[in-house]
Amino acid sequence: MMRIYEIGTGYTSIPAKISAATEIVVEELTKSLMSMGQDVTIIDIADENRASNALPIEDVKIPEWFSSADVQLGIKHKLRRILYSFALAIKLKKKLRFSDDKTVLHFHNQYNLFFFLKMIPLHLRNKCIVAYTIHTGIWSLSWKTIEKTVKKKYFQEIECMKKADLIYALNQETVENAIKQISVDENKFVLINNGVNAAIYHELTDGEKDVARKRYGFEGKKVFLQVGSIYENKGQKRSITRMRRLLEDNPDYMFAYAGGIVSEEYKNEIDEYVNSLGLQSQVRYVGMVSPGKDLNELYNTAEATIFSSDYEAFGLVIIESMAAGVPVLIDESSSLPNRPGNIFYNDTNFEEIVTHEILNENRRKFHAGEARRNVMNNYSWDKIAEDYLRTLCVRMKIDA
Repeated sequence: MMRIYEIGTGYTSIPAKISAATEIVVEELTKSLMSMGQDVTIIDIADENRASNALPIEDVKIPEWFSSADVQLGIKHKLRRILYSFALAIKLKKKLRFSDDKTVLHFHNQYNLFFFLKMIPLHLRNKCIVAYTIHTGIWSLSWKTIEKTVKKKYFQEIECMKKADLIYALNQETVENAIKQISVDENKFVLINNGVNAAIYHELTDGEKDVARKRYGFEGKKVFLQVGSIYENKGQKRSITRMRRLLEDNPDYMFAYAGGIVSEEYKNEIDEYVNSLGLQSQVRYVGMVSPGKDLNELYNTAEATIFSSDYEAFGLVIIESMAAGVPVLIDESSSLPNRPGNIFYNDTNFEEIVTHEILNENRRKFHAGEARRNVMNNYSWDKIAEDYLRTLCVRMKIDA
């Protein structure tokens, strides 16, 4: 049997306290691998306030001042990532000295793997399989659009891809860019989906929904929800623009959005725009909502969720909403290669789509049922974990 180490990114501790998609992936993948009888351990940033859990976690300590999560991608965040990556590499170096040839190190962050590659001597590096999942959404865009940004800001990820033994990609566009534009060996790549825990994300009873609506002050309202970090790529302002006429014509409609504020400037831009429209009472920022039970309750307050990102590697919030039985309205112009949902809109037909597919209760129920079935059939974590494990076994030449 192989020994698998799932490497936390150092962004926020696992279990994730904020809606940090990569940390959720590490947690849920580990749970499913454990249920399959695999020897798997999470290595993660130390956190004395880590939520109670039964996961096998080994801590990596960094100076206390840097230990708190920082969703704004400023200098403290970058220093934190670097310090964690150095400390992580030291810990992994000690492990590899005593490892056998069936050790897998599964990285999910370019900083972590980049510094590992710099600090670990080749004779130790050759004692393990280095797997890397590309969670960075920008790789799904056209090369002409991203070339300058990639070479300036993602040079570390380029090296990670070139030196990893096995690369998991969440969409074909990322694979093609890496092979054609930066000459990564095509034999390294495996296409993989993200999954969702359908026991956590599920439809609540009518009574439970009423309690959740009261909690958020949504009683008597038809809520359209957007979940995701607050910065330009996620497009909260674009969603408000499309919702504008529906909100103006229907005082009982609301647009709510949740997530960590990555860009204060963009959040201020949203606030100023909402104030200029006089829609302060119908547009509400509900803050960061913890993934799991709390986020599921929030999904269940909504008639539908809206997805308007410019680009994403996958779009975890889509399948979370679908699992909760809440239809997802997806912008056709988003670079979302896998497109797990089934209701798409553009600038000209948004109101028509909302009217016919969401406000019509029969159609909404149909979409809600289809969304849940889609998740159960295609995006369970057990299925995704089996896909990961199968490719690891092939690479390590052992039986699954």
